[in-house]
Amino acid sequence: MEWSIQDVARSAGTTSRTLRHYDGIGLLPPSRVGGNGYRYYDEHALVRLQRILLLRELGLGLPAIADVLEGERDTAAALRTHLTLLEQERERIGRQIESVRTTLRKTEGGEQLMADEVFDGFDHTQYKDEVIERWGREAYEKGDQWWRSLSQDEKNAFQQRQLDIAADFGAAHAAGRPPDSDEVQAITRRQYEWIAIGWQGRRPTAEQFAGLGRMYVDDPRFTANYDRHGDGTAAFIRDAMTVYAERNL
Repeated sequence: MEWSIQDVARSAGTTSRTLRHYDGIGLLPPSRVGGNGYRYYDEHALVRLQRILLLRELGLGLPAIADVLEGERDTAAALRTHLTLLEQERERIGRQIESVRTTLRKTEGGEQLMADEVFDGFDHTQYKDEVIERWGREAYEKGDQWWRSLSQDEKNAFQQRQLDIAADFGAAHAAGRPPDSDEVQAITRRQYEWIAIGWQGRRPTAEQFAGLGRMYVDDPRFTANYDRHGDGTAAFIRDAMTVYAERNL
């Protein structure tokens, strides 16, 4: 059997333009091209496309996918390998789901959060490209090397420290403390020191520290994380960090 490029694109949830691009770079040539110029794909091509799409979902770029496919001549063995990777990913996502459920239950019940529960199943490398774009490859590589050098207990302690700081910010905000008060600025100093640890001892400048505070509001991922300690907590932390930067950096 064979399928037209339109049929394949519709079934795979992609576009004809994407399939033509894959053909253009030699990643997925059609099994034949008709007299009318239309591309057609046989079963072998469909299996190869499945592999490409699965590898893309795992975060591989097209050059890396081409290398993987070139090195795996045995289709059945390649599919078994990928099935293993998918099962591992399913297990990781399952841990993430349970982590979020636990965080939600404890947050609603007023229970103490634990870092190993909050971050179970999460991969710090998922934002690699974003970190490199914001602060450079050297910053990412140093931070990644430092993180990997920690024991699990050390990682948990580092994450728990941030949870405690965020909770204290939330309590101060709920109590009506102003961002420039001595109490809130003491919490902000802890935030600064915590960031410096993650930056491998480099001290954030006033611009960098205030910029991080703005990101807590501008980036919905950070906003959601901090606002679970009370609506408006992310903006409260931003304001406190701005004050700290102006006064101390």
